[in-house]
Amino acid sequence: MEDGISRLSALVADGDVAVLSGAGLSTESGIPDYRGPSGQSRARTPMTYQMFTGEPDARRRYWARSHVGWRTIARASPNAGHEAVAALERAGLLTGIITQNVDGLHQAAGAHDVVELHGGLDRVICLDCGETSARETYDARMAAANPEFSAEALTINPDGDVEIDEELEAGFRVPACAACGDGLLKPDVVFFGETVPRDRVQECFARVESARLLLVLGSSLTVMSGRRFVLRAAKLGIPVAIVNRGVTRGDAYAGLRLDAPLGITLTSLARQFQS
Repeated sequence: MEDGISRLSALVADGDVAVLSGAGLSTESGIPDYRGPSGQSRARTPMTYQMFTGEPDARRRYWARSHVGWRTIARASPNAGHEAVAALERAGLLTGIITQNVDGLHQAAGAHDVVELHGGLDRVICLDCGETSARETYDARMAAANPEFSAEALTINPDGDVEIDEELEAGFRVPACAACGDGLLKPDVVFFGETVPRDRVQECFARVESARLLLVLGSSLTVMSGRRFVLRAAKLGIPVAIVNRGVTRGDAYAGLRLDAPLGITLTSLARQFQS
């Protein structure tokens, strides 16, 4: 592992590094990823945009579960991996951070130049009027609308969707948009089956294209949403380095591949550049 960190340090030393992070970076904060080290999908399929917008019962079940799950994610703290990435940014080595995560832990660790590719769970957006509000405010409204609701998360996904007792989902009341009166609200995140805003994708491509190295952290690169940036880097001849537990779908494009714990590895890397 020490040899791998030395090789990674040599690649990062010249700066202009674009970081692409995935759910694996947050597992040490207690937020599981969709796939374990084996790369196999977890048991339950995440909520899709089509189901959320088209099926009132599915939307009610989602909000009941997310009401519990968001509080778990909101309590999560940045881990050593997030802190190491923030330290690399402070050292002037990064061109920016592209994260597939919606937990806000990069920013909580002190990183500033972060593009949330899939949005953030700390916001709620109205699909009718477009108003965006704080998730904390909406959480309070849901609690007021469901004073007897009490549930514990049995399992949790990175998007805040959890498993709870199905009987507790029945009758859960979902408040409408406070701005327009009856608009449909959803977390300001990109659901499965939903398209990432084009301008956001272009901003991420620009960061990759201006980088000297693309460093992938904690992503299996299973879905094209993240893998496309690896493909773009490879097409342009920009080196790719990957640190992840288990195989990824970008391994064939990586000049350096480390199958190692993110926190320990990135802490050792950042330590190389401390003044």
